[in-house]
Amino acid sequence: MYGRLEKKVVLVTGSNGLIGREVVSYLQKQYAKVIALDLTQNGDEDHFIACDITKEDEIDKIVKEVQSKYGRIDGLVNLAYPRTEDWGAKFEEIPLSSWKSNIDMQLNSSFYLCQSVLKVMKKQESGSIVNIGSIYGVVGNDFSLYEKFGGTSPAAYAAIKGGIINLTKYLASYYGKYGIRVNCMSPGGILDESHQHPSFIKRYSEKSPMGRLGNPEEMVAPIAFLLSEDASYITGHNLMVDGGWTAI
Repeated sequence: MYGRLEKKVVLVTGSNGLIGREVVSYLQKQYAKVIALDLTQNGDEDHFIACDITKEDEIDKIVKEVQSKYGRIDGLVNLAYPRTEDWGAKFEEIPLSSWKSNIDMQLNSSFYLCQSVLKVMKKQESGSIVNIGSIYGVVGNDFSLYEKFGGTSPAAYAAIKGGIINLTKYLASYYGKYGIRVNCMSPGGILDESHQHPSFIKRYSEKSPMGRLGNPEEMVAPIAFLLSEDASYITGHNLMVDGGWTAI
């Protein structure tokens, strides 16, 4: 893939996240011009810009600044994961206001980011967007993973990720004639021992065909591939990077 991303101007939202940090580092090693976007900087990011993607005016400002400085936007990776403080409440306990807020912060901000960047890509007649889905945007949840510690998988997560996957297909169909590709990468469970209960890790690993959760760095090459010209005839695709979870 060497050279396939060289000098490409790529926006990465959620750049300070578990996967975001790895993506920024990898793309920079591929000599892409990475614009790292997040609320806070992790200390290692070049070309970092503080940005709250839930605010339209901040998205407008970033897109305008990047286009003015570089003259183009070649890629967008939608990794940001904003959510409410009660994220993870059981279905029957979710306030409608919380549901609406999460849909707005995640799905609606992804829509506006795509819309804003696609205006630039349409004019230049090129570009690649990679949205982030999930296994739980494709299949139903296995709630037995959470039984031993009383946890759950957020209901809004399934709705948002399912929406993002199909929005990706819509955009691929709509913008293909302009030379723009829009794809999705859907990860399975990602190992994060500081935030995951041991029983969840054990149960997930037992069910996974590969016998474990994924690592953040394993999500990076698939994202970079979809961004690059190596995927020049791939659009509207949802690439499962889940260790076989959705195959069973």
